[in-house]
Amino acid sequence: GALIEPAPRVEGIHWSSTMDRRTLLALAAALVAAGAAPGAHALSLADLTDADASKGLKAALEKGAIAAVGKLGAQDGFLGNPKVKIPLPGFLEDASQIARMLGMGRQLDELVVSMNRAAEAAVPQARQMLVDAVRTMTLSDAKKILTGGETSVTEFFRGRTEKPLFEKFLPIVTKTTSSVGLARRYNDLVGRLPVGGSATRIEDHVTAKALDGLYTVIGQEEIAIRRDPVGAGSDAIRKVFGALK
Repeated sequence: GALIEPAPRVEGIHWSSTMDRRTLLALAAALVAAGAAPGAHALSLADLTDADASKGLKAALEKGAIAAVGKLGAQDGFLGNPKVKIPLPGFLEDASQIARMLGMGRQLDELVVSMNRAAEAAVPQARQMLVDAVRTMTLSDAKKILTGGETSVTEFFRGRTEKPLFEKFLPIVTKTTSSVGLARRYNDLVGRLPVGGSATRIEDHVTAKALDGLYTVIGQEEIAIRRDPVGAGSDAIRKVFGALK
């Protein structure tokens, strides 16, 4: 058969063997086999190069991450999205119905708004860290993403960025929520509980939920790009995630 040229080093990913290259390309083809965009140019697996595979996957992940940050970092990005809206923490949520009957409804609503506004203020800080995670993606990361199902993108970003983003988000969240009287009283109560209890401070609760929402929406954005690669507006994405037959 035709000679296969040695695979080049591409954007931080080194294909260790021809089999690695074929495996990744085959996985990329299988990933989008469920449907192609109407009118897209038909590509065969042989048309794709190492650069196509890595650039297409990276472009999709970076685009999805930036889109998620843009959506969640806007007003009502969390508060107006039922899938990621941050609820009251723990026992405060459990007691909210009784608290409302006792006339605390306005205070509870104020706290919910404050928590979600805090998340919306913090999320833009994630943009560069998420982009850096994509650009340093390894061959092993790529394989896990392509074979890991619909949660693989979420798992990739969580594994790379969760701890440093928690530390980056926390001061922003604390600044916003600390101005709410009910948040201060709740934190004071949590501080009085026995060590080792399951209750967490408001700012820790909000920061954790903000990250959950961010990773969830990134995954949703990546799935949307995969399903409509033509609409993604990137040649690299269209070439890899377009109509493969």
